[in-house]
Amino acid sequence: MKELLLQYAQYNKWANKLIIDAMLGLGDGDVDKEVNSSFPTLRRTVLHTWGAESIWLQRLQLAEHPVWHGEDVALLFDDVCNRWQSDSEAIIRFVAQQYDDRALAHIVEFYDRQKTTHKMPVYQVLHHVFNHATYHRGQMVTMLRQAGATKIPGTDFVGFVRLAS
Repeated sequence: MKELLLQYAQYNKWANKLIIDAMLGLGDGDVDKEVNSSFPTLRRTVLHTWGAESIWLQRLQLAEHPVWHGEDVALLFDDVCNRWQSDSEAIIRFVAQQYDDRALAHIVEFYDRQKTTHKMPVYQVLHHVFNHATYHRGQMVTMLRQAGATKIPGTDFVGFVRLAS
């Protein structure tokens, strides 16, 4: 299980970087262009995706008071993207530091943003983080196209695996 989750953590960072690089080629007007999606702009979608990854990482690190960054629109877009990549790297380190599959089966208790208590094993939290990012990266691809981007990266897992071999 650890090997698989580590590979997915590495894939997650790789795919996030490809999307980030494509978005950084756009102007501020393009990342703030309104479209119909889960979130109204690329900036808001990135903020949400990074915010979720960040708060889950904080929960896994047993932060007493995790901070939600998903609505911090005052941050520069480049800074949000850099922080997102930094947290993706931290998730890789977190998985790598787990001593064995028992550590990944450990139950984490946390509060959601509505202060409701939940419990989940670490491996399910990680699976959710990677799945959530994949979902929103797909939306970002559509939003990139609508913003006029012509170089859309492929972020499928198989592309990552082929590069690694």
